[in-house]
Amino acid sequence: MLGHVDHGKTSLTKALTGKWTDTHSEELKRGISIRLGYADAEIKFCPKCDRFTTEDKCPDCGGKTELKRRVSFLDAPGHETLMTIVLSASSIMDGALLLIAANEECPMPQTAEHLMVLNLLGIKNIVVVQTKVDLVSKEKAKEHYNKIKEFLKGSVAENAPIIPVIANQGINVGEVARAIEEFIPTPKRDLDAPALLYISRSFDVNKPGMEVASLKGGVVGGSLLRGKLKIGDKIEFLPGIERDGRAKPISTEVASLMCEGGSLKEAHSGGLIAVGTLLDPSLTKGDSLTGCAVGAPGSLPPLSSELEITYSPIERTEFDNPPPKAGEPIVVSVQTSTAIGIVANYKKGNATIKLKKPVAVEKGSTVALSRRVGQRWRLCGWGKTK
Repeated sequence: MLGHVDHGKTSLTKALTGKWTDTHSEELKRGISIRLGYADAEIKFCPKCDRFTTEDKCPDCGGKTELKRRVSFLDAPGHETLMTIVLSASSIMDGALLLIAANEECPMPQTAEHLMVLNLLGIKNIVVVQTKVDLVSKEKAKEHYNKIKEFLKGSVAENAPIIPVIANQGINVGEVARAIEEFIPTPKRDLDAPALLYISRSFDVNKPGMEVASLKGGVVGGSLLRGKLKIGDKIEFLPGIERDGRAKPISTEVASLMCEGGSLKEAHSGGLIAVGTLLDPSLTKGDSLTGCAVGAPGSLPPLSSELEITYSPIERTEFDNPPPKAGEPIVVSVQTSTAIGIVANYKKGNATIKLKKPVAVEKGSTVALSRRVGQRWRLCGWGKTK
């Protein structure tokens, strides 16, 4: 779920899944998403009415619906200062819903930046959702629709369907489910490859005051990019935890597997899962392991404190965006990891970046780069690791 702040991403997620993904106290207080939100939905179909829904019964005829597919949603924050979280979400997704509110101009700043992310990551399976159409007149909604079409020209979303919805009343939500089924196909997964999961959230699920004997190990969440995991598998975390200024890999085993629908004996690539471990929960609390690669010991990508990447600048009209300079601080977003780095060298579209914290990434991984402009970090370029 991508789009400008307050354009209805969390509301549409709830309409599709029944879950309100803003649960953090600061999110509830400020009314915006800050962390990645997670929710699963079952896309169902009524052959009698030719109707898509996420309900067990058809809203039209009341008949039992057929399960077409299970889909995991990531509700990404829209606020500009949280763009690195959006980039982390983008690295594990197969497609995107780009939400654009009818009661505001198109494009708003983060709408443009989120489309920029989709362009640079080459994500072409996109459904555009025109939200809040109940807040404008019919004529204004049509005029806004035409502005969306103009905005999308020349981008990866140029031919994406545009669906008007009123999420809070459930109007046209079934058509969004239909578009997901038709325009965001499930990619082929390599289930025989060694498991690889990048952590996008990590938790301590224990409540204060629990007895020591009842404590559960740390939990990590993310999406398996390939392979599968089952209970009892030995797993390794890279780069792991920081000790005395150095990365220290950690190993444990899979104690439990969960998805939105309940516990699993085995998890396959695709969809969002939570992995229960035997780790001390203090190591996983507060998203402290976000960005780590997880898999069988010895199978993970190598740790790198220095990245060599191809560099392509992103055209920015609101600020000067010259090539990076040696010594310039830069934020590197790769997979679900976000790290501060220093440009060591730049020459003819190739950059070397020294990282303050190592990352475990494969060759050919997409990297997004943000530079400091005034008091903010702004998306400036992207590339591929060599």
